[in-house]
Amino acid sequence: MQPAIEVHDLCKTFTVRERPTGRFAALRSLWNAPRREIVAVDRVSLSIAPGERVAFVGPNGAGKSTTIKMLAGILHPTSGDVKVAGHVPWRERRELAYRIGTVFGQRSQLWQHLPAADTFDLLAAIYDQDPHEYRTRLAVLVEAFDIGSHLHRPVRQLSLGQRMRCEIVASLLHAPHIVFLDEPTIGLDVSARATIRDLVREQAEQQGRTVLLTSHDTGDMERVCARVVVIHGGRILLDDTIEGLRSRYIRRKLVTLRTAEAEPDLVMPGVEVVLRRPHRVDLEVDLDVTPIELVVQKALQRGQIHDLTVEDPPMDEVVRAIYERADREAAS
Repeated sequence: MQPAIEVHDLCKTFTVRERPTGRFAALRSLWNAPRREIVAVDRVSLSIAPGERVAFVGPNGAGKSTTIKMLAGILHPTSGDVKVAGHVPWRERRELAYRIGTVFGQRSQLWQHLPAADTFDLLAAIYDQDPHEYRTRLAVLVEAFDIGSHLHRPVRQLSLGQRMRCEIVASLLHAPHIVFLDEPTIGLDVSARATIRDLVREQAEQQGRTVLLTSHDTGDMERVCARVVVIHGGRILLDDTIEGLRSRYIRRKLVTLRTAEAEPDLVMPGVEVVLRRPHRVDLEVDLDVTPIELVVQKALQRGQIHDLTVEDPPMDEVVRAIYERADREAAS
């Protein structure tokens, strides 16, 4: 089966002018300002199968958005080969537009002074949609994303969460095979973020749609995607499943014990008390010292347990540790 997205040695550099200092700096900058090259994307290779949901994560300036824009045909690469839905994006941008949908969290494709419904009608005409098919698909998406009460209000009057749901509907109206989501939950509150994540995942699963999502929020990564690609300094550091990332990098567990005993205690090598309250103790377990099974076994042997939970630390700690290791390696 042909990959939905195939990238080989993709590079993008930008040439920028240095700002001169001293007398007549502004005048000198017009003629002989020194220039330097910034490498935004450095030999990125990636293959994504049809129907995969992939998180593309990294710190600011890592090259995420630049890569997405090259895949969408917005930017031309400096070098490298790319095929998206069988098309070379920057050469076949018109043909590719019918196969992909895009959402950029900080840029709107909706007309701010018009109702979202008017933008949807315009996009249907732009994408040469059959009127009956368009109306049927729109009705399904309006119901799925619960935007019926917002369709005929000017977009500028919508909340950010309401607008983002309309943005995603706009990107799906022409039934794209591939969707690029660049920071789709940026600035949203907890409830709105959860809604957007669930809707994106459900739509992708139901339609077999390929999703490439960039985000600083690891919750997006965990709730929407099954695979994560970590990029840093323009290079891919890691490409693994979410579960693979957990098993490789999470070397500790968080254990909460609720007991009949007023002052619960559990002394074992590699087990640290994080918080103690009456009838409750929160522990952090170093898996390289003591397996979690032994901790649970000893806790059950000590007395009556009302409740016992075992959790992984937040995924953002894992991703941050990967960034920090990359920074240390680059500095050495």
